[in-house]
Amino acid sequence: MHEDGTRQDAPGAVRAAPVPDGGDQAPPEFLALERELTVLMRRARSQQGEMAREVHPDLEPAAYGLLVRLEECGRQRATDLAAFIGVGKATMSRQLRALEDLGLVAREPDPADGRAWLVHLTEEGAGRVASVREARRARYVRKLAHWDAREVAELARLLRELNQGITGPEDDSAD
Repeated sequence: MHEDGTRQDAPGAVRAAPVPDGGDQAPPEFLALERELTVLMRRARSQQGEMAREVHPDLEPAAYGLLVRLEECGRQRATDLAAFIGVGKATMSRQLRALEDLGLVAREPDPADGRAWLVHLTEEGAGRVASVREARRARYVRKLAHWDAREVAELARLLRELNQGITGPEDDSAD
């Protein structure tokens, strides 16, 4: 502890960056973070479009995330999917109808509530999504082969912390 009452950091420790108030310019590390996240998100949107076309040439890029969610979580109510993705009921209904028309999802009555429907991947949809996701994972492995496995794990941990800090733990999902 310093005489002025501030805490002395351990040798080699990194202090948290100051949080700027509304009038200050963000510290350079936050500007760099914003820049890199913008590039990452732009590339992710582009890849989502590519992956959607790999699943089906007529699949809208935005609908790819629905397929991934269904693959990861199984049967879901349309209202739960809409809330997770962050769209309204009308948009969700339109996307699900398109996915049904492509033969990638099907609906069935919810046994817990006769008024509701559960949406699930068809066998065709599950196979296509799994194939595309496996190909993407293989690309990650090839592109990061020169990284140490601990670095990959640390990046995954940091991204998870970032996602939780931005959206909260209830919004976690892959893709």
